[in-house]
Amino acid sequence: MPPEYEYQPLRLPPGTDRVSAQVQLTVQAEFSGWELATLRLLPDGTRQVTLRRPRGPAPLPRLSV
Repeated sequence: MPPEYEYQPLRLPPGTDRVSAQVQLTVQAEFSGWELATLRLLPDGTRQVTLRRPRGPAPLPRLSV
């Protein structure tokens, strides 16, 4: 049986450069167990991100922005 995932949408504003976006996503991965599911760069420069992590028996920390 494949693991169940929980998903969290995230939008990074148009002024966010690539390095800042990478740092924000790395922090979420390192400390809250999120991994990148999808990332879309919209024409206005907004990054539309979907993070996911496996559901576990114990609740994990929420997304910090």
